[in-house]
Amino acid sequence: MAKLSTSRQKALLRKYALNVKFFMMLVSITVIVYALPKQAKFGYEYEKGRIWNQKDLISPYNFAILKTNQEIEADQKTALATITPIYQRNDDVGNQLIEGFKNDLEIKWHTAGINDRFKAKYLQTGEDILKYVYNVGVFKPNAKYQQKGINYPITVLDKNVATEKNTSDLFTREKAIAYCDDAISKVPGLDKAFLLNLMQDRVQANLIYDAKLTARLEQEVLDNLSITRGMVQKGDIIIAKGSVINDEAYQKLASYKKAFEDNARINGNHALVLLGQFLLVGIAITLLMIFLYLFRRDIYDDNRLVSLILLVITAMLATLSLALKMQLPNLYYIPYCIVPIIIRILFDTRLALNIHLLVVLIAGFFVPNSFEFVFYEITAGMVSIYSIKNLIRREQFLISALIITFTYFVAFLGISLIREGSLTTIDWTYFLPFAVSVLLTLLAYPLIYAFEKVFAITSDITLIELTNTNAPLLREMAFSAPGTFQHSLQVANLAENAIFAIGGNALLVRAGALYHDIGKMENPLFFIENQISGFNPHDKLPYEESAQIIIRHVSRGIEMARKANLPEIVIDFIRTHHGNTRVDYFYQSFLKNFPEKFINENIFRYPGPIPFSKEGGVLMLADSVEAASRSLKEPDEESIGILVDRIVKYKLDQNQLKDSNITLKDIETIKEIFKRMLMSIYHVRIDY
Repeated sequence: MAKLSTSRQKALLRKYALNVKFFMMLVSITVIVYALPKQAKFGYEYEKGRIWNQKDLISPYNFAILKTNQEIEADQKTALATITPIYQRNDDVGNQLIEGFKNDLEIKWHTAGINDRFKAKYLQTGEDILKYVYNVGVFKPNAKYQQKGINYPITVLDKNVATEKNTSDLFTREKAIAYCDDAISKVPGLDKAFLLNLMQDRVQANLIYDAKLTARLEQEVLDNLSITRGMVQKGDIIIAKGSVINDEAYQKLASYKKAFEDNARINGNHALVLLGQFLLVGIAITLLMIFLYLFRRDIYDDNRLVSLILLVITAMLATLSLALKMQLPNLYYIPYCIVPIIIRILFDTRLALNIHLLVVLIAGFFVPNSFEFVFYEITAGMVSIYSIKNLIRREQFLISALIITFTYFVAFLGISLIREGSLTTIDWTYFLPFAVSVLLTLLAYPLIYAFEKVFAITSDITLIELTNTNAPLLREMAFSAPGTFQHSLQVANLAENAIFAIGGNALLVRAGALYHDIGKMENPLFFIENQISGFNPHDKLPYEESAQIIIRHVSRGIEMARKANLPEIVIDFIRTHHGNTRVDYFYQSFLKNFPEKFINENIFRYPGPIPFSKEGGVLMLADSVEAASRSLKEPDEESIGILVDRIVKYKLDQNQLKDSNITLKDIETIKEIFKRMLMSIYHVRIDY
């Protein structure tokens, strides 16, 4: 009954886990579809210089041909040239300044030392000259309109009456002062210096540039410009099959696409567009789940990992949708390569490539020039995955960024040459978004750290940190159990080389090997590799107790590892490196000395479980082989070969490797590597 209850409980857990998985998929699909722009998709891809290989494209309705950006810019430049800057005449300025001149003359006259009978002459001369200056007009030049020369035409508004003038006919302040100087010189009997000093302080602009009115007129002209040139009538051939897409054909296609999207936005059925998007995104997410089920069942069965993958996909596509809605100047600013980098480092290459392809394919339905977009991003994503195949140094991120940038550049150059057919016409500023995208890709580094902490995942970066022999636990082991530390280093070397040869995570197995015996730090002298004085504490203990002390190093290692916050994937090596084998030395000793006594064999047996990964199985073999090799009195090629064969056969006979996914071919490769390395360690000469 208990067994039935337990199996039923497991079935319920599997059922609810599956329901949670479906719910997460539905949420992810819904969020992505909700975020995507709701518009019909134009059904044709086109590029300048390519051959139109589809059937003749017939216009289903009338539409206007849009002008190119260059044509619009030329029209705008021509239209703006017809607008002259507006200057407002302010007579109050001139009148106030003339009155100021009169007041200055009255105040300073008595200090000038000039006969009073000439005062009226000074006053009249200065007033007449200033009236003439302000009647002609004084303005301040505007550099914006001096592109073709110092002088330029303007419109002067005087009491809402417009007069066209040229600045060459007007005074600047400097020209006005020079005129005053010359005019005073023509009047005899005056102190020119005294009068000119009074007048130049009262020369200011009375023609004021009206920036607002000028800008409004310019905007009105621009708003009235037509952005189209000509029409395509219903039934006309937009482009014939086999034609080259030249500038004219390209503009017709672009105009037809715009007309199609506008028409679909107004008349299209939004519910059907929504349904189509739901189906497309649903297919992509379902294919991802099928891939996980068939090829990465360990991830598929872990809803925590599935939720992380769906979160990354949803976040990237939501970012793309936000950029489309905000009308970002260039969609290539978005760091698409961040997704494959994160997935590659947290999981593996196949999954990273699969997810990147799905993300790019979904995005390709909604971005302009989707063929170009897909080519750019698939190639860059593949390069980003390949460039960090084995992440063992932090600078690989920078190297990867440089390689991605180079890939973007080559793709940009190739597509530009196809489109333009000339190097001189390429606008290199269009490559800037790609460079910005690569810089933003470096954000993958902190994001990986955040995902590791939130979702309890162990990346290669964490493993690199753990394999540093200056890590706290390893430093403590090197001090308190130096023999065990040396044993762990040798096991790490053996296991790492073996797993590299048969295929597996070499960094993971190295980390597991370095920490697999940390439990021995509790009682280091009870393990032979740490006994240097010849004293063996097991000599005074019953065999059962000695066996339990040896076995206990596994459970104590797990406790110490969890206290030090080691990842569970590393703790698994501590748990499984002895499987459920017996501590044969003490078991056989007990049977030999107490043949009449009945003993529970489980007292001498490790609790297990047996290794359940290729890396765990290799570590078990490396650990046993390295420990046993220390007992060889005169190691040579024959004795080492016999030892390795015997240890591996024993593990196979005890069914310790049945869950490790290690093939017989792998076993032979592992044995050859162990033999060769042990002979190197013990300096055995090889006979040729």
